[in-house]
Amino acid sequence: MSHDEPSCVGRNGDHAAEMPDSEVVLKPHRRQYSAEYKQRILQEYDACTEPGGRGALLRREGLYGSHIITWHRQWARGELAGLAGQKRGPKVDPQAAEIARLQRDNGRLRERLQRAELIIDVQKNVSRLLGLPLVETEQDRIP
Repeated sequence: MSHDEPSCVGRNGDHAAEMPDSEVVLKPHRRQYSAEYKQRILQEYDACTEPGGRGALLRREGLYGSHIITWHRQWARGELAGLAGQKRGPKVDPQAAEIARLQRDNGRLRERLQRAELIIDVQKNVSRLLGLPLVETEQDRIP
């Protein structure tokens, strides 16, 4: 061994070809599988007849038995869309979203009504000061 080459000696005294990558990933990424991939793996898994074939398939693909169980259940229930992956996080209730939107609209309309009533009161006071007759109709009366 020359002095120019880096010295990498393992536990057993053998020379390692290269140092392992020890970089830490800050945020791990969740693996996502397409529906086509899931279907292909399910077909391959079901076609395995020789002993150890299924385990070899899982090791080769980096999968767990729980993946196969989940995908089989989805397939059996007819959830073809379920094989495309699931959205994670809190589920949005469409009724709750509609209620929130209506409450915002209600609050905004109440503020507009208060401003309109204030303007009408000011107009009435100005009309009284100027001595102009006020004609009140049924529509002007607020219940």
